[in-house]
Amino acid sequence: MTFTIRPATRDDAATILGFITELAVYEKAGHEVAATEDSIRQSIFGHGSVTEAAILEADGKPAGFAVWFYSYSTWLARNGLYLEDLYVSPDHRGGGGGKRLLRHLAQIAVEKGCGRFEWSVLDWNEPAIRVYDAIGAEPQSEWIRYRLSGDALKAFAAD
Repeated sequence: MTFTIRPATRDDAATILGFITELAVYEKAGHEVAATEDSIRQSIFGHGSVTEAAILEADGKPAGFAVWFYSYSTWLARNGLYLEDLYVSPDHRGGGGGKRLLRHLAQIAVEKGCGRFEWSVLDWNEPAIRVYDAIGAEPQSEWIRYRLSGDALKAFAAD
């Protein structure tokens, strides 16, 4: 199997949505997907988007994807690359495609002068954690991630 990586385009919206849905089901959150092809076209490829995406192909067919954006570190006074999602379809796992996507993003981070390349992983996703450990990534256990969303976000914003 030969893996290649290419930048995603507006025409990949359906493919990206399919991968998002597969990922959500894998993470036991399929019911939470609100994305549509139109919202993906607008949010990733629309005017002013700060988000980018790449498609992993196996022998010319979509096998996975990555979506990322740039964050900022005040301490470093440099941008960082934040990987929002990386997913490889089950039929293509174990062949190095996920690691290849990670390396691709690391190269982008270096080319853009980013001081960091960060992402989050669910604590039960042992296969992914093994890959991250193997490439030398370090868990940031001293930080606790917080989130406001949905009604809680709206309520806090309104107060």
